[in-house]
Amino acid sequence: MRCYENSDAGRHTEDTVISAKIAIVEDDADLRRVLLESLREEEFEVEAFGTGAELLAGVEQEAPDALVVDIGLPDADGRDVVQALRARGMQAPILFLTARDALPDRLSGFSSGGDDYMTKPFALDELIARLHALLRRAAPEVPEVGGMRLDPTAHAVSCGGKSTRVTPTEFRILAALVARPGEVVRRRELIQAAWPYGAIVHDNTLDAYLARLRRKLRELDGSPEISTVHGVGYTLG
Repeated sequence: MRCYENSDAGRHTEDTVISAKIAIVEDDADLRRVLLESLREEEFEVEAFGTGAELLAGVEQEAPDALVVDIGLPDADGRDVVQALRARGMQAPILFLTARDALPDRLSGFSSGGDDYMTKPFALDELIARLHALLRRAAPEVPEVGGMRLDPTAHAVSCGGKSTRVTPTEFRILAALVARPGEVVRRRELIQAAWPYGAIVHDNTLDAYLARLRRKLRELDGSPEISTVHGVGYTLG
């Protein structure tokens, strides 16, 4: 976070973020322009992107303090993009925008690493207020795990100069592990991250996916290993 200041000026009388950097990814050009102009009027530093790939490339240079991510992107599911960012160690708060308002959609947004969720159409004042709230609670960033990088547009994982393709479900399982390096991620949490809300997933199904992931990671030089914590879950390290 860059700068906070107590101020009675302008539209807000509470603690206001003066120069936080916000990254927006939204494929609707008109909405992207409205968001860009509105957030800049709030004295945010804003970068806007039209695709998931553009966002991933754009945040390489300097990590934002918060992100606004549309789920329905033309090149990738916004939730997969967020999982890739979390896997890279990004801890900045993320607010999802989407036209999907069903409970399973909202829950999957949180499971994939989102911190807040707004459905379209929405009020700009509410979006700005939510961003301020998220920024006040923002945590410091942590490094990525062993140089492992996830690409949500190609559903691929790379490490040590090599890359391998994974299925969308494998991608989501791995992203959930990479986002919490060294921690034990419970089986239930992996299922919630990788499958739709309410899906019936048997233990041997999850085990089969993890076995395939282990084989694929062994193809990458220096990649971390997935370890089983019996009776609890799995850890990556």
